[in-house]
Amino acid sequence: MDSSCAIIVPDADILSKLCGTNDSNLKLIEESLGVQVYARGNELSVEDQDPDIQRRFKFIVDRIIDEIEDGAAASADAVASILNVNVRAGMDSTNIVVPGGVRRVYPKTQNQADYIALMRQRDLVLCEGPAGSGKTFLAIAEALRLVLSKQYRGIVLTRPVVEAGESLGFLPGDLEQKTAPYLRPLYDSMEMILPRESVARLAESHIIETAPLAYMRGRTFCDKILILDEAQNTSQEQMKMFLTRMGSGSKVFITGDLTQVDLPGKVKSGFSQALAVLSRVPEIGIMRMTGQDVSRNPLVKKIVKAYENDPIKN
Repeated sequence: MDSSCAIIVPDADILSKLCGTNDSNLKLIEESLGVQVYARGNELSVEDQDPDIQRRFKFIVDRIIDEIEDGAAASADAVASILNVNVRAGMDSTNIVVPGGVRRVYPKTQNQADYIALMRQRDLVLCEGPAGSGKTFLAIAEALRLVLSKQYRGIVLTRPVVEAGESLGFLPGDLEQKTAPYLRPLYDSMEMILPRESVARLAESHIIETAPLAYMRGRTFCDKILILDEAQNTSQEQMKMFLTRMGSGSKVFITGDLTQVDLPGKVKSGFSQALAVLSRVPEIGIMRMTGQDVSRNPLVKKIVKAYENDPIKN
């Protein structure tokens, strides 16, 4: 086996950002890999026969380049986040490549990488975690990959409608227009991955379908990806009803945040119950994110951590 592994970076500005001030990013990469990284002209390389080191080196450099091309700064914190993700042998790397997409989707933490792997291994995955931890975005990206690579026939998006002082019945428009504000965050995620016009075409052709949770009873979805977002706001009855909509050849991704339950009165969360009950079923995947997985504005991670450490719990 060739003892060297080289990557050519044709853009000098990207190469400069990748290396960091005084090669600070290269030093972080070297510490993570345990081998020296050589920079010769526009080429970065490592000289080691270990295929795991070569695979990690390629993953790390490609990941940093994609971040830079997406307009992100290759700061020490960003590079450290990338280095936290372990690319295990036997995986086709942990990135999500959506046919026709405008960007690759990479995990920013080890939990996110494990979540992607779990969605590929299980037909039913529940992911609980704080806002900004990537649970919904990664589910949307994986669903788009599966559907646009012709492995499934479509995507069904749903969220529980939890009213906050204004009844849906009195809002203007038809049912789709009434529920659109609740599902808008899911479309925002899709439009970060695909051109907006592509998302619109998928919706017009019903490859992407929105199905209000209250109107799913009696339906069975076959060969589709079902995504239930904001699952913490489902009642126990709603959650059981949703779970039994799963038909032959389908996958189900359920996401929620148990710190943001908006159910009225003494209504118990169906998501909380499902996490407890279904954890005993080995064929079902359970993933729990933490504040360390938050990948929005760095301040969001600090906000989540502050609430996690709050001694006064409501």
